[in-house]
Amino acid sequence: MTSPQPSQHRAPLKSLDDALVSLLSHARPLTGVETVTTFEADGRVLAHDLVSALQVPPNDNSSMDGYALRAADVTAPGQVLAVTQRIAAGHAGEPLEPGTCARIFTGAPMPAGADAVVMQEDTIEVGGNIHGVHIQTAPRPGQWVRRAGEDVTRGAVVLAKGERLSPASLGLAASLGLAHLGVVARPRVALFSTGDELVMPGDVPPEAMKPGAIYNSNRFFLRALLHRMGCEVSDLGIVPDKRDATLAALKTAADHHDLILTSGGVSVGEEDHIKPAVQQLGSLDLWQIAMKPGKPFAYGTVKRDAGAGVAAAAPCHFIGLPGNPVSSFVTFLLLVRPFLLRLQGVESTALKAITLPAHFTLDKADKRREFLRVRRNAAGGLDLFPNQSSGVLTSAVWADGLVDNPGGTTVAHGDPVSFISLSDLLA
Repeated sequence: MTSPQPSQHRAPLKSLDDALVSLLSHARPLTGVETVTTFEADGRVLAHDLVSALQVPPNDNSSMDGYALRAADVTAPGQVLAVTQRIAAGHAGEPLEPGTCARIFTGAPMPAGADAVVMQEDTIEVGGNIHGVHIQTAPRPGQWVRRAGEDVTRGAVVLAKGERLSPASLGLAASLGLAHLGVVARPRVALFSTGDELVMPGDVPPEAMKPGAIYNSNRFFLRALLHRMGCEVSDLGIVPDKRDATLAALKTAADHHDLILTSGGVSVGEEDHIKPAVQQLGSLDLWQIAMKPGKPFAYGTVKRDAGAGVAAAAPCHFIGLPGNPVSSFVTFLLLVRPFLLRLQGVESTALKAITLPAHFTLDKADKRREFLRVRRNAAGGLDLFPNQSSGVLTSAVWADGLVDNPGGTTVAHGDPVSFISLSDLLA
């Protein structure tokens, strides 16, 4: 009788937090810099601090249509001042004489001597031999005046290196006279899917689909997400479930890209060739995470050909996403997104979560950290999509956020839960 063999225990799955720390430690910011017009810089990441060469606004100006005057000249409502000049935006006025006022328009520079503006709604024009105005309210010094430099001071860093530019950022850069901006080069990403079951929409009509075949949905949302992240995307299509085809795709992609992103083939089945192929061509540093959906996630590197025209010492990053569409979608947002931001020099990649009440129950706890597809309701709580399967992509379309539910935790109606907005993750 043979003695029983000791059981083989797998190493525990890495937590999402630990996986993210490990992943970001490999994401060295790209060194390439491009100069683009300010019009084209939305979503790009600044390569240098933007230092203002001027102050904004350049001089004191009116924030209202009305009358510029000395506050000391109107000590009580009802006084009448002579109107001696008219100042429109883009035009400079003359110094203001005591006891007079200037008709002024929004954005026009304040005339020397004036220290307040009375809006036109608080005045009544006076006719007769004198062109004057009846001031109905006593103004305060500084009333309706925008001070020079109150927005930006000369020499200030107004936008910092590593900041991802928004439409408002572009307006701020333009207000400083900057027509071009230096931005970090776009990450070059090679995208491909694996799976003999995958069919491209348009190639085969639904009624002619073979048993077991499915349309490749992952390719569409991953490509769109990569573009949203400012990447240059090379779509390498669908790679057959064969080891040699997988090796060839990885070799070709590594030579000319910063990251290879794949979908499917990273599990443990006999037809899952990604993991051994990456190990053969480089290294696999991260595999499988204690999260749901998204357990079969992989990170590694693929060596480049020495003659590929890129630094041989810097292998190409590899990230393998699960094949199930919701798993692929969620792991992209929680792991690939911060990785791509870090490649572009963005330091702050932390998730922004708020606490909201659950208007649902979750009776069965999963041992893994779970990300539930939810939607905010009119009562200020969160509704749960009824089918949380990783293959149900309608849950991601219906949802406007994710509940970050710790492993081993049930949820009762009214419990406070951690909510992550999809609009923040998809911005």
